[in-house]
Amino acid sequence: MNIPKNMTREEVLDKIDLVVNRISPKYTFHGYDLDDIKQEAFMICMDALNRYDQKRPLENFLSVNLSNRLKNFIRDNHYIGQDEKKRNVLCPQQLAYEASIPQEELCLDEKVDFSQIQNVINEHLPAEYRGDYLKMLNDVYVSKKRREQVIQIIKELIHEKG
Repeated sequence: MNIPKNMTREEVLDKIDLVVNRISPKYTFHGYDLDDIKQEAFMICMDALNRYDQKRPLENFLSVNLSNRLKNFIRDNHYIGQDEKKRNVLCPQQLAYEASIPQEELCLDEKVDFSQIQNVINEHLPAEYRGDYLKMLNDVYVSKKRREQVIQIIKELIHEKG
């Protein structure tokens, strides 16, 4: 491990841990477990230390390096080539707002309180859909059919509970 001159080993590991815990959850996709992504992210950060220029803050360097490496991994392993797929790869969210509830289905005559919508979902979502819903929130792979079922149930809840 290449430790920068003005830092201790523990400080470096703390910075790596901070960056890994902040960035890794954004890249759990296609069935990869969050713990697996975190382990890979840790290794990427350790490898990047050899290229660290001490003129920059370590946290910024690691954040940029880790984000770029994970985006490259997605591009190299999951990019299909269609424009819509490319957008989804660059922003890998299964439950993105615009993808889940089409604008024409929303009644936006008044301000929407998204925390209220979240409360409705948390209080009324049937138990058999909760596991898949939580996976979708954390961007863990859920089959397309099941994802559509969960989204439909959420839409119904939102319309029903207003």
